[in-house]
Amino acid sequence: MTTETPAAVAVSDVTGWSDEVDVLVVGAGMAGVSVAIEAATSGARVLVIDRGGRLTCTSAMAGGHFYLGGGTPVQRAAGFDDTPEEMAKFLRAMSPECDPEKIRRYCEGSVEHFAWLESLGFEFERSFYPGKAVVQPGTEGVMFTGNEKVWPFRELAVPAPRGHKPPVEGDLGGASLVVGLALDRLERLGVEVRYETGATALIVDRGGIAGATWKRFGETGAVRAGAVVLAAGGFVMNADMVSAYAPRLNALVARGMALGNTHDDGLGIRLGESVGGVADHMEGAFFTSPFYPPEDTLKGIVVNKEGRRFVSEDSYHARTASAVFEQPGQTAYLILDSETMVKPAYGFQPLIDGWETVEEMEEGLGVPAGSLAKTLSAYNTAAAAGEDPEFHKAPEYVVPLDKPPYGAYDLTPGKCFYAGFSCGGLRVDPDGRLLSKDGEAIPGVYAAGACASNIAVDGSGYASGTQLGEASFFGRLAGRHAAAHARRG
Repeated sequence: MTTETPAAVAVSDVTGWSDEVDVLVVGAGMAGVSVAIEAATSGARVLVIDRGGRLTCTSAMAGGHFYLGGGTPVQRAAGFDDTPEEMAKFLRAMSPECDPEKIRRYCEGSVEHFAWLESLGFEFERSFYPGKAVVQPGTEGVMFTGNEKVWPFRELAVPAPRGHKPPVEGDLGGASLVVGLALDRLERLGVEVRYETGATALIVDRGGIAGATWKRFGETGAVRAGAVVLAAGGFVMNADMVSAYAPRLNALVARGMALGNTHDDGLGIRLGESVGGVADHMEGAFFTSPFYPPEDTLKGIVVNKEGRRFVSEDSYHARTASAVFEQPGQTAYLILDSETMVKPAYGFQPLIDGWETVEEMEEGLGVPAGSLAKTLSAYNTAAAAGEDPEFHKAPEYVVPLDKPPYGAYDLTPGKCFYAGFSCGGLRVDPDGRLLSKDGEAIPGVYAAGACASNIAVDGSGYASGTQLGEASFFGRLAGRHAAAHARRG
């Protein structure tokens, strides 16, 4: 792997063109297919190239949540009166570094985008899953998939469930269904998706982009295009880029899994940089090791190696994981008593041991003597009144932990299994245009999906469905704008 940017090719050095199109899309994941559909629907001649095969993209590996709101038919059927304004309040609180205009457009266009997704050939079930889970276990159409009900965010915006999942049971398969239907739509539109074909460089002409070179096994060529849209994924599979930009992701090597496909090596980001683009939030990373379900685990407390709590236990699993990585030694434990002791469903966290007294537990965990006793005493006193003044955990999860024996699960990276992906990407405007360090749009080149930086900038502010939601939504905007740019010549 490498961190080097491929050198751009001058149009004068191209001796022949394999194809001439209006819009060339690099990548056939959720972003790429959304770009291509919108560009083709706008009347552009479109070609999609992808280094993998059909449905080998990272999008197809996802559970399938799309973060949508503002009053979707599923939300209304479930009895939630969400509005674009409340959705925007929440997203601004979770991603304060995101361009507010992107959030505004995403929230105001969310209901229309919901309809567009269903137009691909499926329907979200008009039902709500009320439990605390990573993915709704059945075909329920919507659930809470972020920190909407977690303090202080529940006081900043009216909570509403926005994690819309296609009607596929279980943790996987929903996104694959949607991307597959989008590929079918492209076939009906007459758009070629050329697999096992990777972009190798962008072609420049008088300050703008004139296309891209490509390679397929031993064959090479160049595509002339009025606009190029980079939708080639993130960089979690590139060890050199991870070490250079997001070294915390190296924790996945010890005991974990990178959430990506082989080609998530940052090539799209590096191609953008080769023509003057810049990348934002490259240190941003999503980590997760959910210890719920079952929900009873949330009745425990999470402490660091100093025996102190540091996060509300009912937080979204990636927010909790992100907080773990910020602790001294990245050490953390989930503490339960005999009344609350349950086994985390996914089995990612090893059970360390059980102890008859708090003092024995302190010694067993290696935390300072008296520290955990002090934490538990304060917590139990407040919990007896149903309160959590320190972190304001939801009342249904606040119970005293005073029934020994006690048990502890290890949340420490390297001992606990974590999964994750990179969040950084190219700086783009709301229409997906690649921006230079001076904030100027670079003519003819766009970025969408995981190789662009939009709403999802880190795991602490993430909600399940944000990646697929923004990839498809901003992909569509980029597709429309790229088609218009190509028409203008």
